[in-house]
Amino acid sequence: MKYIIHLSLFFFFLIQSLVLSAQQISKEELIFLTPEWKGERFPDGRPKVPDALIKRMKLVTHEEAWAVMKGKGYKYQYAEGWQCINPDSVLVGRALTATFMPGRPDVHKVTDEKGHSKDGRIKSQNSWPIDMLVKGDVYVVDQFGMHEDGPTIGDNLGNSIYAKTGNGIVYDGAVRDIAGLKELGSFTSFFKSYHPSHHNQEGNLNTTLVGINRPTRIGKVMVMPGDIVLGRDGAVTFVPPHLVEQVVKTSEVVRLRDMFGHERLRQQKYTPGQIDTRWSDEIEKDFSAWLNAHINELPVPKEQIQELLKTRTW
Repeated sequence: MKYIIHLSLFFFFLIQSLVLSAQQISKEELIFLTPEWKGERFPDGRPKVPDALIKRMKLVTHEEAWAVMKGKGYKYQYAEGWQCINPDSVLVGRALTATFMPGRPDVHKVTDEKGHSKDGRIKSQNSWPIDMLVKGDVYVVDQFGMHEDGPTIGDNLGNSIYAKTGNGIVYDGAVRDIAGLKELGSFTSFFKSYHPSHHNQEGNLNTTLVGINRPTRIGKVMVMPGDIVLGRDGAVTFVPPHLVEQVVKTSEVVRLRDMFGHERLRQQKYTPGQIDTRWSDEIEKDFSAWLNAHINELPVPKEQIQELLKTRTW
């Protein structure tokens, strides 16, 4: 009997916490959950990775990001199995997260009441996180893969998201109005499916918002607000803010070495065996000379190349 009572109390407090979590996470809690980030933050505490680094992230590949993060113990940062809008483009930005669960009338009702009492909110729950988006954000949504009667995003909210962020979405569920979303030229987005229905219609509450800007799950990834989203080549990687600079710089070094190696292979100056293994001192010296000769032409900031050259002794 005591076990049943304790279990009932557990679920009671769980539901209460879910209701409260539909409000924006507190600044103190968000800072607590992102202790490795030492840089600038938004007023709400969300890590604010510099725009310059985000721009450089556009050339990073999943392989390069994965290798750095795996070396730091972050094994679950990659999510696959998406449908895409603008699949040949790259989506990069700061994550703003939202979590939905299957609709439950009692929780939905009190969430609505509490939400509408905050900052004059009067619209439906699916618009609340969108109101918080700013330029450079990526709206990241756990919609638990909901398909029929699940879409919370169509062309109207899609236009609002794009106007606020200049970016698309990562949406673990179904979207609607797909033709209208595709008309947004740079709305590069990743979603699980398409369905013409709507998440809440004719009084049926199919989904309930339980979290805004809190840790959420996308596939096997725990996504934190402020993570940098890298969506490209049909998949999405989420980079913790404190690892972004290392990921970017590692990618740039790999990119430069690949450019040099490919050029020398075309010139038949070195064999594939020489390029595919640890480079000899002779090749490393040649690489440094090549960097100096092309420093103003390469697709990496000049300052980064100069920093790289400072670490070399030849």
